[in-house]
Amino acid sequence: MAHAGPAPYVPDSYRPDEFLADLMRVTGGDTDEPLARSLIRGSAGIAPWLLAAGVRLQALDHGVLPYSRRTAFLLGGGKAMVNALYATAEEIGVVVSYDTTLAALQPDDAGCAVVLDTAAGRESMLARAVVVATGGHQADLAQLRVDLGPQAERFVVRGSPYCTGHGLDLLLGLGAEPVGDRASAHLVAVDARGPRFDGGIVTRMTGIPHGIVVDRTGRRLADERADTRRTHYAQWGPRIAACPDQLAYLIVDQDGLRRVGPTALAPVTAPSVAELARRLEVDPAALDATVRTFNAEAAEREPAVRPLAALPLAAWPLLPGLTFTHFGVAVDTGMRVRLRGGRRSERVFAAGTTMAANVLRHGYLAGLGLTLAAVSGRIAGEEAARAAA
Repeated sequence: MAHAGPAPYVPDSYRPDEFLADLMRVTGGDTDEPLARSLIRGSAGIAPWLLAAGVRLQALDHGVLPYSRRTAFLLGGGKAMVNALYATAEEIGVVVSYDTTLAALQPDDAGCAVVLDTAAGRESMLARAVVVATGGHQADLAQLRVDLGPQAERFVVRGSPYCTGHGLDLLLGLGAEPVGDRASAHLVAVDARGPRFDGGIVTRMTGIPHGIVVDRTGRRLADERADTRRTHYAQWGPRIAACPDQLAYLIVDQDGLRRVGPTALAPVTAPSVAELARRLEVDPAALDATVRTFNAEAAEREPAVRPLAALPLAAWPLLPGLTFTHFGVAVDTGMRVRLRGGRRSERVFAAGTTMAANVLRHGYLAGLGLTLAAVSGRIAGEEAARAAA
């Protein structure tokens, strides 16, 4: 988030022009700049708004997450934030319908006809305004295979199993202008033993710069220390997706293990390279040659790199973890859905990943997905309230 100075939950400052420059860098300038500027301005007020709604942020003087002048961290994580927002919504009279599917949506000048499939049966209503914030199609495994190829069969979906793109498809069916690329997604390295859905940040592997990453043939994928920024793990998702069976392994020695720190699932350990290869079902001769080459070259690097020498070795199996897809519907700065032919809907709005591809068509900045969701959701809610008045 942009901020002019320090606060109890964020140090220093992060100016809007710095934020925009970072966004332009990761997207190569391929972004809706007026919309990006609007969302960046909105990010400056999102922390006080969330705090007023009952959300708690990690104080600077304690906590487990790192110092950052660009990001504030949620105390208790994302689920704590969601729980706080639901509690506040219920206190002010918001009704939440669970086990409910949006079956149909038909806007006109007077409002928006909505059809819902509920546990009690089909219901219809006329809404004055509708905000669609149902995510992308990252949990639709069949669609992912079409859009991203057969390797998507092995992808782990880090978020909700309910983000199937159904709401997005309804908007496209109404004539919404698509934006982004169906064949592009934000992939990161995750522990292959985690759940197929909803592993979130828990199974993400961030210790790659402290070891080597090999595929099932024992071949290293890339230089693990070429980029050690906090977002380095996002580069490894696509690399792992290109591996045989979309499977790779992070291998560290005892020195590396101390630097990796605690992980959700314990690593596979072995007293030797040969035994580790056997346990991972990796070609032992190839893995031995890879480790020997890495160790021989480690001392020659500038600065020098620690060899994998402190036994026993430890390893984690890795799969690509899909965070979100870079595809959605076009919106204006008020989050109104833009229609083909240059028109816009006055009653239908989009927020979150449903519209994020307007700004983030590829690439990523740490924390940006949550910022886009929070700021676009706030704007969409305010504009929908005005439309309904």
